[in-house]
Amino acid sequence: MQTAILCSICKSDQTVTDPESGEIICRNCGLVLSDKAQESRPEWRAFTGEEANDRSRTGIPSSLARHDMGLSTVIGRTDKDASGRAIDVAMRSTMGRLRAWDFRTQAHSPTDRNLRQAFSELDRLKDKLGVSDAVIEKTAYIYRKAQERGLVRGRTISAMVGAALYIACRETGASRTLKDIAEIGNIKRKDLARIYRLVVMELDLKIPMIDPMKCIVRVANRANLSERTKRVAMNIMKGVTKSGISAGKDPMGLAASVLYLACLNTGESRTQTDIAEAAGVTEVTVRNRYKNLKSQLDLN
Repeated sequence: MQTAILCSICKSDQTVTDPESGEIICRNCGLVLSDKAQESRPEWRAFTGEEANDRSRTGIPSSLARHDMGLSTVIGRTDKDASGRAIDVAMRSTMGRLRAWDFRTQAHSPTDRNLRQAFSELDRLKDKLGVSDAVIEKTAYIYRKAQERGLVRGRTISAMVGAALYIACRETGASRTLKDIAEIGNIKRKDLARIYRLVVMELDLKIPMIDPMKCIVRVANRANLSERTKRVAMNIMKGVTKSGISAGKDPMGLAASVLYLACLNTGESRTQTDIAEAAGVTEVTVRNRYKNLKSQLDLN
């Protein structure tokens, strides 16, 4: 318990603390009893009264990627009391039972259990794919919306999480394909694509097109192409996009064919098979796109 500070002039113990400076001031005569700035302000900033009321000083940040949004508490496993002394055996057994029931009550409904399992899978995908926290938050939001619509019922959790993650990657501009998520999540690409189309249709989402420039950089890095070839490929892709040839074409296949064209222009030795393997498409796709681009752009 904190001892009261007595004023040296009026001998009063009625004090008030300035929230801005942290100084302790006598309420009776106004004497500054302690000019040492005591940190009493929160670590967050608020610019309006509503923001100050909405913010909280304690606890972990709230997140949609947690089944309870990060608002629940956890009983610690230190087995010590407030003074640091070890508790006796009877109290330790009681705390163990309370800890178990506290863990069970945090996911008492099927919805909570489903979210806990889904977001555990999402954490695993985040580590393996290396996506940002913004993509994860967007994925959790999409998954919660799909669960409210009843789209999760009868479908695997891993496939639903993968589809939501792919939608979030498309909306945020992250360069991740269906094939990448299917391989990492151990899901069939056909099942993942079917659930992706279902979620987009049911939630009425507007998915932006994949930027082919990002695909060029990604394929070029996988194929270990030079920076000069990348620049030439980007210039060719600008002409392809401007002429409207890219409409309806697979971005990865189109990027692979443009990179093959750039390799021919710069003299870098790469075969269609090398570019196709780096892009994750077939050699036939690269060859057909290459012939189409060569005829329509009149390239030599």
